[in-house]
Parts: sequence; structure tokens; C-alpha cells
Amino acid sequence: MTRLLRMPGLAASDTSGVLAEWLVAEEASFADADALATVETDKALVDIEAEGGGVVLKTLVRPGSQVDVGAPIAVLADPGEQVADLDALLRELGVAGPDHQATDPVVPQRRDVPDTDPGSGSPVPEPGPVTTPTPTPDETPAPAPATSNGRVFASPLARRLARDAGIPIEEITGTGPRGRVLRRNVEAAVAARAASPAPSPPAAGSPEAAGGFHDEPHSRMRRLTAERLVASKREAPHFYLRATVRVERLLALRADLNETLDGVVKVSVNDLVVKAVAAAHQRVPELNVTWTDAAVRRWAEADIALAVATDRGLVTPVVRDVGGHTISSLAAAVRDLAERARAGRLRQGELEGGSITVTNLGMYGVEEFAAIINPPHAAILAVGAVREEPVVADGAIVPGSVMTLTLSVDHRPVDGVVAARWLAALTGLLERPVGLLA
Repeated sequence: MTRLLRMPGLAASDTSGVLAEWLVAEEASFADADALATVETDKALVDIEAEGGGVVLKTLVRPGSQVDVGAPIAVLADPGEQVADLDALLRELGVAGPDHQATDPVVPQRRDVPDTDPGSGSPVPEPGPVTTPTPTPDETPAPAPATSNGRVFASPLARRLARDAGIPIEEITGTGPRGRVLRRNVEAAVAARAASPAPSPPAAGSPEAAGGFHDEPHSRMRRLTAERLVASKREAPHFYLRATVRVERLLALRADLNETLDGVVKVSVNDLVVKAVAAAHQRVPELNVTWTDAAVRRWAEADIALAVATDRGLVTPVVRDVGGHTISSLAAAVRDLAERARAGRLRQGELEGGSITVTNLGMYGVEEFAAIINPPHAAILAVGAVREEPVVADGAIVPGSVMTLTLSVDHRPVDGVVAARWLAALTGLLERPVGLLA
């Protein structure tokens, strides 16, 4: 039977979302659990999956439209079902076509390179009205960048090439499906820039010549991120604990594991840290908690969020039941989440849950830093770079490999002594990592 596909509420506080693109065309069939459309949330692109097989009879919302939660976005039918009069069916269902509801396609906006502060979110430009002409069947629309809520669709390779060339991806015209920016589009833009004459210097007295400024309107994501982080610092009384860990044995274990696995999966230092965090949760479960207005919620499993840098900013996918993973399966799970995070293909459920986040800036040479807690978590662990330093062992100064950890803790559900016990357990596991194999 025919039925309406409605805009899902991807989080409890959502009142609307942006339909990024349709993945199944009109009159095309789909199977159970197939992705029908992609919706842009504050942290990722989330696919709407089909509940049973069928056919997309009619899409009711154009890509790039802001849609209220619960509003109809498409008309679906069962496999093989025939509809003699689609217009009559639309009237019967109370929808008139692509513009049946007040959904405003959004305007592409220029944005600079996203901030990569450990506590920051990923920017999504602010919605606004735009006119989208519908070509007749005999017209061939000119290629244009495909956008959703200001985000330009582009392949990961195209984004990297554009970033390396210093060309904003928003300035490149895409020729892929729905205007997607491809590698050849970036290469053409690079060639065109190389062939163009150098720009004239700014006129004397202009704001540019005087070192002026450019105001970039707050995006929906940047505004939400600011509100969440301000609320975190205002509502969650942070306190910080710091420890410096000797990691010679940890590095040796990593080398042995990678030699044993022989390329099946590559284990990183961060994978071992995440595994150690789960083991520390088992030893000091009082930190595996979150604060609610009514109670301290204690979690049975160690679900751990990871800060992953993407073209859109930082996202924090959650690895479920880290304690139940072997180190090799954990490394594979972390790699899978990171790759899908960078491609914008995380599911909403993978961005929710957990009681602690692990954020690592060691690959940038950062020795230590303190991060803002990601609500509603009770803590965030900031991991610095492994560095060679002289250390004291048995009264003698010897060379050593050390790493600094900074734990930010919400003092509402966790007392200082609990956090100190947890950090001591984590430090012991990293300095004697054979316990991670148990």
C-alpha cells in the first residue's frame, strides 16, 4: 500500500533537519534497509533507511530544504504496486507536490577552514532562502556546486586537492552527479588560477589595504556548538588532573602486535589508549557515569567517544563496548568509524552515548592540552605526543619515552579522589600494558 515517508527526528531536541540528497530516484525500487535519502545533522550526514522494500513514487522535498520533523518528504509504494492517478493520490494524502510544505532551500555560504580546537564542533552554514529553477525535459542544466545547508558536495580527494591548492571548495563548479565536485574540477580550477593574471593590489584606503576584516555569519552548527560548550563550562564544574606516563613498553607492545597482525590491521598508540580507558572504567566504574537532573547514571559497558577531525570539523563517534573488543578488532572498529566520519556517513546512533571522550593531538606535536567536556559526558581525556625525554630510573638519569595525559572531569557526578584513582589505574595500564591483553 502507498504510504508517506516522513522527516525523522534524529535527536530528542530536533524540530527540523536539512534533506541533503535523495539516494533513490523517483519510480526506482529499493530493498529493506536501503538508504533512501541523506539528512544533514549537526555532526554528520545520516542516511534514512527503508523499513521494508518498495518504490519511490514521488519525492516531496528538494535537496537542500529545511524540513520540520514529521513532515512528509516522499510517497512510497509496495513492490509492484500500480498507481493509476498519482495526482489524485497526492491530493488524497494531503500533499500537492515538491513544494507542498514551507521548506526553504538553503543558500550556499562561504566558510573558512574550520576551527580544530578540541572542544569545537563542525561548522554548518546558516540556512536561508534560495530560488531553485526546475528545468524542462528539453533543457540541460548548467553544472553547479551541489549544496545542502551551505555544504558543497565533493569527493574526499577533491576536497583534499582543493585544500592543498588553497582554493575554497565553494568556489569550484562541480560536474558530477547533482553538481558534485570531482578531482577533474579541482584540477581545472587550479589550472585556471595559474593561467589568470595576478590580482591588482587593493586600492589605497580600502579596508583590505588597511588590514580590514570579513564578518562570517554564524552557522547553525557553530552557534549550536558555542551554546553547548558555553553550557558545558557554565553548568559542569570542570576540574583537571594531569599525569605523565612512560610508554616504552606500550610502544614495544604496539610494534609486536603490528608485526604479528602482519598488515591485517594497524594498531595505533591511540587504539591502545582507548583500550586502556575501557580497562580503567572496569577497575574504577565510578567514572563511567553521566549526570542527569534526577540521578547519576552508571553505565554497564565502556562506550567511548573518539574525537575525529574531518573536513567539516570534529565529530565524536562512539565505539560500543570497548572492553568486549580485542585490540585488533578495536583498531578495525576505530578505523571504520574514522573513515565514515570523514566521508560524512555516520549513523545518528553512532554519535550518541558514552561517558568519556578521548581526544588526541599528539600527531600534531602537541605535548599537552586540556579539553572541554563534551556534554553529557562526565570526562574527556586529552592525549599529547609521545616524546623522548631524560627520566629518572633507580636513581639514575636515563633516556625515556613519555606521554602527557590531561583528564577534564565534571565535578557533579565525580569527586576528585575517584578521578585520581581512575587516572592512576589508566597510568598503570599504559606503563604495564600486558594487562590490556587479558
